[in-house]
Amino acid sequence: MHPPLQPTHPPLPTPDTQIHLDVLAELDWDTRVKRADLGVRVERGLVTLTGNVGSWAEKISAQEAAHRVAGVLDVANDLAVEVPVGAVRRDTEIAKSVRAALSSSVLVPHERIRTTACGGVVTLEGTVDHWAEYDDAARTVRHVQGVREVINRIEVEARAIAPDVVRRSIEAALTRHVMRAAQHVCIEVTDGRVTLSGAVPSWVERKAVVGAVMGTPGVRAIEDRLNIRVVA
Repeated sequence: MHPPLQPTHPPLPTPDTQIHLDVLAELDWDTRVKRADLGVRVERGLVTLTGNVGSWAEKISAQEAAHRVAGVLDVANDLAVEVPVGAVRRDTEIAKSVRAALSSSVLVPHERIRTTACGGVVTLEGTVDHWAEYDDAARTVRHVQGVREVINRIEVEARAIAPDVVRRSIEAALTRHVMRAAQHVCIEVTDGRVTLSGAVPSWVERKAVVGAVMGTPGVRAIEDRLNIRVVA
């Protein structure tokens, strides 16, 4: 008699294989990413995105979608922005729309920001008082139709606050936000420049930590050296 056949099970996916499947699913789920032909490669947690997208906003949205997937450590965004023929605009039109977007935002001191549009690439210059305004300006502009790239050269002229005060304010914000990884984050402050180092369990938590720092008075710049890995 032949021995009874043993049930067979499909092999378990490798971590990179699972990440690949999850990134594809996340890109398909995110309604801001409209292209279905994006290429995704994964190697030891590094995700490389390739292909073409129709706008700078879509390129950044695809990048953010990949970062949201568990197990992703880094993202190389090699997506090329190819504005559809019907959406191509002259730089004069883009510049007018950029100014209108900045002027309508209550989060941005638009009168202190200069812009240049060249070949669909928009460069922001000027000064703001807070790092959050620096970030909000770029976010506002990236959704303007016809924009292929945003270069942010805005300088943050935050009022001088003692480094210890800034650091304690950041630590208090992290505690209020109940971030489980806060105890693993090292914060250094020098002349308004905040350097973050240590480990966080996911990109979502990393983004939340940077977001907490961004809204802190006295912060002129942020250097993000956080690593994504499982922390005890």
